[in-house]
Amino acid sequence: MNVLIIGCGYVGSAVAKYWQQKMTLVITVTTTTPERVLELENIAEKVVVLQGSDRAALESALHGQDCVLLSIAPNRGISYADTYLKTAQTVSEILKKSSVKQIIYTSTCSVYGDKNGALVDEETPTEPRNENQKILQETEQVLLTELKDKLRVCILRLGGIYGENRELVKIYSRVAGQTRPGDGSEPSNWIHLDDIVGAVEFARHYHLQGIYNLVDDANLLNREVIARVCETHNLPQVTWDNSQPSNRNYNAKISNQKIKDAGYKLIHPQMIF
Repeated sequence: MNVLIIGCGYVGSAVAKYWQQKMTLVITVTTTTPERVLELENIAEKVVVLQGSDRAALESALHGQDCVLLSIAPNRGISYADTYLKTAQTVSEILKKSSVKQIIYTSTCSVYGDKNGALVDEETPTEPRNENQKILQETEQVLLTELKDKLRVCILRLGGIYGENRELVKIYSRVAGQTRPGDGSEPSNWIHLDDIVGAVEFARHYHLQGIYNLVDDANLLNREVIARVCETHNLPQVTWDNSQPSNRNYNAKISNQKIKDAGYKLIHPQMIF
């Protein structure tokens, strides 16, 4: 099987390494950064430097592929619209006339918006709170609507990502000892990199289509996660100022039941501190 990873950053690189080690797949990856070509040649048969809006380059990269992982993130100075929406629009136009059988897109749970901490699942209407979240929602819709009759579209809505070289202590050490706005009562919704890789492969192997939330089983509040990190690593605790509004960009407890019902077993159901 020929697989293409569009966007080979933190998640895409981890998937490429896994596929290279575990699967008999022919892997092509793309990057927007020429300086990363030598590094990426260690985990892929072919590396292509392109921008998501470059139709000719994308058309060439997509030729002969069976499965596509779209795992993109904005570079500094590049807008969300250019990174996500234009890429999805360009890819969708090309895929309508291609032999690709499945596209897997790593989206985000932040598209649910502010649900006052209520439990949400894949059927819950999204309510983006800002322009970037609206663009992410529109990106999903482009893929789902433009390609629904052409191939299988699987959207994995990811929680906060942590894992190797992005451990929780690295993420939270910069706020240790500070006073944070709000009371930290929002659900935290994290997912380990290992489970993102595992879920992508599960989706590819079992030809999943539709939207699936991907978070762990921990069900911890934001303040509980931060307190546990600080305690585990002997860092000064965070204090909360609930006279100020929280700066979290979404507030919902994410259900992961659908992907578990499909048969996926979490590698890290509880958080690693």
